[in-house]
Amino acid sequence: MLRKWMPLTMAMILLLVGAAACQKTTTTDQSNSTDTTEETMRMTTQEKMDIFLTRRSIRKYKPELPSQELLDKVLEAGTYAPSAMGKQSVTIVAVTNRAVRDQLSQLANKARGGEEDQFYGAPAVFVVLADKSLSNNYLQDGALVVGNMQNAAHALGLGTCWINAAKGIFELEEGQALLKEWGLEGDLVGVACCIIGYPDESPEPAPRKDHYVIHID
Repeated sequence: MLRKWMPLTMAMILLLVGAAACQKTTTTDQSNSTDTTEETMRMTTQEKMDIFLTRRSIRKYKPELPSQELLDKVLEAGTYAPSAMGKQSVTIVAVTNRAVRDQLSQLANKARGGEEDQFYGAPAVFVVLADKSLSNNYLQDGALVVGNMQNAAHALGLGTCWINAAKGIFELEEGQALLKEWGLEGDLVGVACCIIGYPDESPEPAPRKDHYVIHID
């Protein structure tokens, strides 16, 4: 459709100027909104990084047992850890039974020597086992599972600590009997006991050593 050209009246000029100003304001608002969104994303990224930067090994715990829902979330994170060639050589035994937990602590004392509670009062322990017949990298698989669980636990407000007693525990006759009682088969090796509970301390991080990272550009 053809439109006739008409001279711009003062009213029309003012209208056009007003529309341009409105468009500029809208563009500025959109820009500010974009900046805010980017800032929020940066904050969210930092919060995610803080999970890794603020996690600490906890050696003092409150007595109450975390809810099964929380523990299950931590366990799920462990099952999604990387494993060599996807072999999934690891089995996690989640021990919340107090008698079994205490038995494991006593076996840890027997394997390592000592008399105190090896689990620092934590109400639960996740025993990480790996089948060395499934992968030559079973120890690495187990370590990655523990790392995932520790970071997930921290993100959920729980504390953990790697207790390096599992290998000795399950080399004992009593440890082998437990595996049989639990219905576990295979060439299983104890990788770690990951104790877990509500932390009753907030330890400060040790300073990072110099030259922790070497860049080859």
